[in-house]
Amino acid sequence: MPHWQDLGRVYFITWRCKQGRTLNPEDRTIVMEALRHWDGLKWKIYAAVVLKDHVHVLAKSLPKGEDGAYNLAEIIHSVKSFSSQRINRLGGYSGSLWQDERYDRIVRNEREFFDTWEYIRDNPQKDGWDSEPEEYPWLYERGG
Repeated sequence: MPHWQDLGRVYFITWRCKQGRTLNPEDRTIVMEALRHWDGLKWKIYAAVVLKDHVHVLAKSLPKGEDGAYNLAEIIHSVKSFSSQRINRLGGYSGSLWQDERYDRIVRNEREFFDTWEYIRDNPQKDGWDSEPEEYPWLYERGG
């Protein structure tokens, strides 16, 4: 399915590992580093979380000169490609780590923005984390 990109809009983006693949703690760190690599350069991440088998990101692409904005699909491809190659190399795996498809949704208003942020923040506890969300090592939140 095609993915729309409306310039300047915030998106809630989710992608999953391929069936049978999961992320150990070191893998999750690699994915978080890959997510944050372009933060402030090509996209602005408001909140992100890396779980055992999926990733959630609340972000928007940043302006790209007079040519509009950076392409979210390209940013996500970069994150998925880099993290997959590095995790496979370190773990002795081959093949794709991530499902090809992703789920993305334009955040329509301020209420939905904060509800989505809260959903991302609460996701580790839904996945079995028994401490406060801010103690989860693979949760990233930024103000503004």
